[in-house]
Amino acid sequence: MLKHVDAIVKVETFIISIPREVPYLGPLKSGEAINERGYLVRKGNRTIYPSTDMTLLVKVTGESGVVGWGECYGIVAPEATKAIIDDVLGPVIIGRDPADAVVIHEDLYDLMRVRGFFGGFYLDALAGVDIALYDLAGKVLNVSVSSLLGGRRHNTIPAYVSGLPKATIKERCDLAVEWVSKGYKGIKFAAAVSDEGIAAEMAALREAVGPDIDIMVDLHWKFEAAEAVRLIRRLESHNLYFAEAPVQPENLEGQAWVAKGIGVPLALGEELRTTYEFRPRFEARAMSIVQPEMGHTGITEFVQIGRMAQSFHMNVIPHASISVGIFMAASLQVASTLQNVPYHEYQHSIFDRNLAHTVGDMGCANGAYTVPTGAGIGVEPRDELFKYVVRKI
Repeated sequence: MLKHVDAIVKVETFIISIPREVPYLGPLKSGEAINERGYLVRKGNRTIYPSTDMTLLVKVTGESGVVGWGECYGIVAPEATKAIIDDVLGPVIIGRDPADAVVIHEDLYDLMRVRGFFGGFYLDALAGVDIALYDLAGKVLNVSVSSLLGGRRHNTIPAYVSGLPKATIKERCDLAVEWVSKGYKGIKFAAAVSDEGIAAEMAALREAVGPDIDIMVDLHWKFEAAEAVRLIRRLESHNLYFAEAPVQPENLEGQAWVAKGIGVPLALGEELRTTYEFRPRFEARAMSIVQPEMGHTGITEFVQIGRMAQSFHMNVIPHASISVGIFMAASLQVASTLQNVPYHEYQHSIFDRNLAHTVGDMGCANGAYTVPTGAGIGVEPRDELFKYVVRKI
């Protein structure tokens, strides 16, 4: 990147919480409830989720007055990530040049590596800052992030529909058919809410959408390795496109064992943040589809992960989490530069409603994302988004 773009003079953070009628992954099940802090625990995967669309925005202002926007994973305890940026990262980068985004990312990583902060909230905070720096540099130079990274290969990226947030298999099948009628060729269902049976749901979906639609399953880290292999083998008879996250994320040996024991691609990586975490999984051939999550990785690490996937002859299908659209735009920018991207995840129940809170030409229709064309990441938050800022918790 070019030098002397625009010195950083201010770093700000904003917790955003947008109410929604139906929680992420669909209606609450028996025994599930929203607690006093606004969270719920899905019994199907024992994971905590917010009842709103919660995220953390990062605003970096250059001396010229130009603003770069970032966003990172802020689904739970966003105050933790906000505090890391406000107290540690933000003050450290004042006066730095946003064109040095990669160097700055490495320097920020170094600040806490000897204390064992290789992931979690600290790396999420780095991701938000990193995206904002690329956005700022791109705007000052009047080029897109994809241009900063060496060039755009794709103006559109196929999107697979992620999640069918309905209460029954019949309703979920009807929703899948509806999405297929809109031009989408890939559908993923969530094992965490497959209360009527994962194999039964797979069979019902295949019958509903026909033979030509790609069906994926997110297994939400629910199984022991041998159990996962047995289940996935059953799903293969219905032409499963990929199986995602079969075993606990720290179980590298189990991941590799599953990958070698099934006849369909295994997808992993949404919870990982750096090439240091991905590298042993590449070497163990623990997956064949890599799923970096921009809200965890930021642009710098996402690029390196994507290039590493290419060198291992693996496909990249980026993960998409709860976002108001800022890190989604960054994810599309980076994905557009990679050769091996057959799909990008499409969280329709989040992306569509929150798209109204951004300015730019990013969109998703007729089975594909439109990669934003503006400078930087190509989108900005609208002023009205900030009515959802959480001032104090």
